[in-house]
Amino acid sequence: MAAAGGKNTTAAAAKKRKNKKPQNALHRKNLTRILSAVAAATSAAHSFLSHHDLRLLPSQTLSLESHLSSTSLSLSNLFSLLSLPPSLSSQLPPPPSSPSWFHRFLSAAAADYDPRWTDAFRMSKPSFSLLLRLLTPSLSSLSPIPPNLALAATLFRLAHAASYKAVSRRFMLDSATSCRAFYTVCKAIVDKLGHMFEFKSDINRIVVGFGWISLPNCCGVLGFDRFQMDGKILGENGSLMVQGLVDSEGRFLDVSAGWPSTMRPETILRQSRLFAGVDESRELLNGPCFELGDGNSIPQYILGESCFPLLPWLLTPYVGHRNGLNSSEWAFNSVHRQGMELVGTAFGRVRARWKLLSKNWKEECIEAFPFVIVTCCLLHNFLIKCSEALPDVNVEYYSREQELLPFEGEVDENGRRTRDALALHLNRVSQRR
Repeated sequence: MAAAGGKNTTAAAAKKRKNKKPQNALHRKNLTRILSAVAAATSAAHSFLSHHDLRLLPSQTLSLESHLSSTSLSLSNLFSLLSLPPSLSSQLPPPPSSPSWFHRFLSAAAADYDPRWTDAFRMSKPSFSLLLRLLTPSLSSLSPIPPNLALAATLFRLAHAASYKAVSRRFMLDSATSCRAFYTVCKAIVDKLGHMFEFKSDINRIVVGFGWISLPNCCGVLGFDRFQMDGKILGENGSLMVQGLVDSEGRFLDVSAGWPSTMRPETILRQSRLFAGVDESRELLNGPCFELGDGNSIPQYILGESCFPLLPWLLTPYVGHRNGLNSSEWAFNSVHRQGMELVGTAFGRVRARWKLLSKNWKEECIEAFPFVIVTCCLLHNFLIKCSEALPDVNVEYYSREQELLPFEGEVDENGRRTRDALALHLNRVSQRR
């Protein structure tokens, strides 16, 4: 009986395996059909993108390319894993064809104020052409890469946080060449546009500008922004600190980038070139005092965040809640707060225009990142000079993000006297309105 039972069991198992083979074949056939349809759809989407990429926003094309690339890679892996017919691979997206996106763009967007220039490079064609003329002599080392292509590739990466792979695809460059062109152009911008940090060269214009917003003899507003870095090199949730001085129009007058967020703001200030120029060499803020009309006079000064020390030339807000401040102190803090928004707005506009700055950089790029930040600040100034439209930003967001602990050290008496005199003046002005 046992032998007979074993024989029946073996026969049943064999029958089950026999029935399973057709099912496996059916499943494989269905899977092949599905993957074939997905591959065909991916190829069609890629064809659509290739023919209409000049009509889409760069952000749209970058998103589509990313999804298509991911889908194609997954399909290729499945084809290999399942040993599917090689003919299916022909339905995957082909490599980019010549001419490059950039050359087709130049032909399609020939008009000076075609909006696609601003969409792609964050500036109009006339501004791009002016910048190209300024930088071309410094880009000879990139030969045989044309200067206009190198500049366009760099601006595209800055504007859209595009990977070197995405830049290479559009400009027909390999990734290594794209990287070399990027840093060569950034260096040329810093070298050729560095004079646009005008704190020393155009102080009269700066003072007049702040005079229009009720800040007599003011020469700038000083604050910080943080830029995130991946890795542990700067500690938990580490970031790079950038100290920026801006004028009443939101132009950067001085930028000191690359400080670790573990450093105290006072230490950063005292190690910056700005501090050396004011407090040590006396090359800056050495202009005439301003008569306030009540017998008091104030020297040239800049406004600073509460994380800074109060100095004879750096005026920080009064500490305390509104109910604990007198009317003069409240008037000063109110105007001071409006001034500090200029810093948040300037940094916010730089981030809004150059998306690469909002991307978390890898810790091996810690030396290059500050250099790129300065590049973007100079481009910001350049585009203001060119009267390009400024991007909108949420000022409150950037102000909240950059909150730092108030300075708790000793108060400079000369700084206190200057701040008190200015506070009385601002209070009288507010009462006359």
